[in-house]
Amino acid sequence: MALPKRKYAKSRQGKRRSHLALSIPKLIDCPQCHTPKLPHHVCPTCGTYAGREVVEIKTPKKTPGK
Repeated sequence: MALPKRKYAKSRQGKRRSHLALSIPKLIDCPQCHTPKLPHHVCPTCGTYAGREVVEIKTPKKTPGK
C-alpha cells in the first residue's frame, strides 16, 4: 500500500475532521402536555400533532415531576 512521505499535522487532521462533530437533538415542548419532543414529530406522551390527536396512546406515560 502507498504510505504518506510525511506525518500529518494535528491541525490538518482536525480540519479534515471538523464536520464529524456530534450534536444533541433539538427538543421543543409539546403544546398539549408540555413534555419535550422532537420538532415535526408526534408527541410520544400524548400522541398529538398540530393540535389534534393522531396516535392513540393506550397507557399514558408518567411525566417527570407531575
